Amino acid sequence: MKNFLKCGVFGWCLEILWTSLDSLRRGEFKLMGQSSIWMFPIYGMAAVIRPLSVLFAPLGVIKRGLIYMSGIFSMEYLTGSFLQKRGICPWDYSDAKLNYRGLIRLDYAPLWFLTGLFYEKIL
Repeated sequence: MKNFLKCGVFGWCLEILWTSLDSLRRGEFKLMGQSSIWMFPIYGMAAVIRPLSVLFAPLGVIKRGLIYMSGIFSMEYLTGSFLQKRGICPWDYSDAKLNYRGLIRLDYAPLWFLTGLFYEKIL
């Protein structure tokens, strides 16, 4: 439970930082970031990285990062599909070039690769 809460809070902070940097790109110097209450349990699920990291330790950083990236993409797609069917999905990547059904962005692969490894370190 402790790791779930840690991952939820950490994910929220990362998302707010990321979205505030995007506002900078648009020339909005207030750097207003945003998130959704739905994101807390989604980020909290990253707590599963802790037991997996023990299992994956011998694999090396590249393989572990690829596994985490794939897991993050999978969960983003599954949770996004669930929320989208209910009309409450807080993200829509439909306008992005490398999106899949508006739910995942393939150009975020390096970000998810690093995020998985970062969660591994904080857990």
